[in-house]
Amino acid sequence: MRTDPKPLIGVTACSSARPRGEEGLPTQTVDDKYLLAVVEGAGGLPVMLPAFGDLIDAGEWIDKLDGLLCTGSPSHVEPGTYGGPASAPGSPHDWRRDRTTLPLIRAAIATGLPLFAICRGHQELNVALGGTLAQELHALPAHLDHRARSAVSLEEQYGPAHEVRLEPGGLLRDLAGGAERVIVNSLHHQGIARLAEGLLVEATAPDGTIEGVRVRDAAGFALGVQWHPEFRTAEDPLSLALFRCFGEAARRRAARRPIRAA
Repeated sequence: MRTDPKPLIGVTACSSARPRGEEGLPTQTVDDKYLLAVVEGAGGLPVMLPAFGDLIDAGEWIDKLDGLLCTGSPSHVEPGTYGGPASAPGSPHDWRRDRTTLPLIRAAIATGLPLFAICRGHQELNVALGGTLAQELHALPAHLDHRARSAVSLEEQYGPAHEVRLEPGGLLRDLAGGAERVIVNSLHHQGIARLAEGLLVEATAPDGTIEGVRVRDAAGFALGVQWHPEFRTAEDPLSLALFRCFGEAARRRAARRPIRAA
């Protein structure tokens, strides 16, 4: 069996073309906060998974990982992936990420790989299992404006924004020490419209937006949240409990993995 107690956790990256002179070379990026949360909260070893789409088979990654963290992103899930209407002109998309994460999520669930999906990842989880998204929640009647506040500090952007109600009997309610409601941050445009049949609701915002889900009958930890528990994880009890629970599931997976030949 493996002697290294730290699980190997894959962290999904975003693909973008950032200007470098006239080249505009593509880049792969992961915000530092996700990597730190894996190390400090989950007690794991993070490894970035580049958004290469069909160039790498999802199964090749799944076989080597002990956990999968699907991150947030400035980009939106392409509506063609769930049969939605075309996005408004100028909407940010990352088709290479879509082609990477959706198969990865399905493979993780199929094999029981611990899965934690955050913000865009939460939306990807719903789409991967057959659900749909609302592209601009703030434009819907009687909905909150869930978008990030501009021209304010990071502390304010990631500060408390609204409460969510945690479902009785759910994992989130348990990790929150039985609390019925908690306050979360909010930095997203899109949200779940039609919930995938394979998901159960764990948390909802006051306007009905689904803020937390878990995979029905999952073989292991498989949870999605719309907010950002990776920001200063150690400072919030629920955020820390989430990453610790994810890390424990990944360690159990790692402990069952045979040592590979050198």
